[in-house]
Amino acid sequence: MAGTKHKGPPSTSERVNGRVWLYLVLLTLQYGAQPLISKRFTRREVIVTSSVLACEIAKVICALILLAKEGSLKRICKKWTLTGALTASGLPAAIYALQNSLLQISYKNLDSLTFSMLNQTKLFFTALFTYLILRQKQTIQQIGALVLLIIAAILLSIGEGSGRGSSGGNPDQILFHGIVPVLVASVLSGLASALCQWASQVKKHTSYLMTVEMSIVGSLCLLASTYKSPDGEAIRKHGFFYGWTALTLIPIIFNAVGGILVGLVTARAGGVRKGFVIVSALLVTALLQFIFDGKPPSSYCLLALPLVVSSIFIYQKYPYRVKKKES
Repeated sequence: MAGTKHKGPPSTSERVNGRVWLYLVLLTLQYGAQPLISKRFTRREVIVTSSVLACEIAKVICALILLAKEGSLKRICKKWTLTGALTASGLPAAIYALQNSLLQISYKNLDSLTFSMLNQTKLFFTALFTYLILRQKQTIQQIGALVLLIIAAILLSIGEGSGRGSSGGNPDQILFHGIVPVLVASVLSGLASALCQWASQVKKHTSYLMTVEMSIVGSLCLLASTYKSPDGEAIRKHGFFYGWTALTLIPIIFNAVGGILVGLVTARAGGVRKGFVIVSALLVTALLQFIFDGKPPSSYCLLALPLVVSSIFIYQKYPYRVKKKES
């Protein structure tokens, strides 16, 4: 029976959407500010592996505190199983570890502009794997918004890489040790992001628990790599906290908070929207560099700004809706 629709108080989903937008904005600001904070508060002597491991430990502590605060820590501990943890978090954590290794190989063999441009293809692969694993379809308008976002990301990459020389290496080395690794890393990034979303939305794994599990698995992979890596040798020679000061903790804690936000955004907004955050954060970085370093944004950055804003607006305005069959 048709009647006049009452507009009552905001629904739970609307309140959650408001919270998701807050997470998206906070993560954008964190991503955008992280390069400047790390540059200012981390000395060159600090061993990268030590700061990464410290960040993972900080993420675990933060996530456990938040689980305890919401009163679900005991219940989760009782239900937790190693099989469930490896299924939900172990695979994406291992994929991310492999992806990071491939990116390190690629970065050494490509100029920064080519690397940054190819690295943006992960947006496409995230959308693809989200569809394949979660059957999350995109409208024509949303696909167009993703294309706009990739164009914006390429413009920002050109702006960042302008003035830097090319690698000028052997063509075969550039292809097999530069282009191929970064493209495989983009595929893995899309797969891992979709798997995290699947674990959160289908397996009902909380984002905080996933953060704990993925941080532990990632740390174990990193510790294993120190057996032969230069960073491992440096830690054994100089000690874990070589080059640290009290200020070194600032970027580590800031990055750990970002890790918690990534989990919340992936669980509640999806991996594709996380891609929008990453590109938007590049604009935030450019703005902060102008404010604190007096470095004006490039013309490419100014061109990318309306594209990013338009892509976010279009993607949100035209979501995919399942058509109801008329009886």
